[in-house]
Amino acid sequence: MNGQYVFAVRVRLEPAQEGISLEPGSAEPRVTVFREAPEPGSEGWLFFRNTLWHGEVSDQDHARRLAEEWLDLPVVSVDFRELQVDEAYFEAMNAAIAEDLEAFNADNVSEVRSKYLGSSIRVTEEI
Repeated sequence: MNGQYVFAVRVRLEPAQEGISLEPGSAEPRVTVFREAPEPGSEGWLFFRNTLWHGEVSDQDHARRLAEEWLDLPVVSVDFRELQVDEAYFEAMNAAIAEDLEAFNADNVSEVRSKYLGSSIRVTEEI
C-alpha cells in the first residue's frame, strides 16, 4: 500500500557568502516535492483534510512553513498537484473515511474526496 502527495514548490536561493549574487530570474526555482502519505487510519493520515481544500493548499503560509521544514530552504510558494496512490491505498483510504464521515462533515466518501482533494487524486499501479 503506497501513497504520496505531490507539490510544486518554489524555493528562494540565497547566496551563502558576501560578494555573491544571483540572477534575479533564476533565484526562485520550482521543484517537485513528493511527501509520503501515511497509511489510512494511522497518525498523520488526515494531512489532506488538514491542509487541502478542493485540491488546493488551503493556507499558503502554513504550507510554506511545512515545505521549509521538508526542504530546509526558504519557500516562496507551494501548489498541490495530486495525491498519487495505488489501488490498495485508495481502498483503505475510502474505508477509513467511510468509518468516520462525521469528522469530514460529509454524507459520503465521494463528497469527502471532492471536498478536500478535488479531482487531484490519481490511482496508479506503481508508486
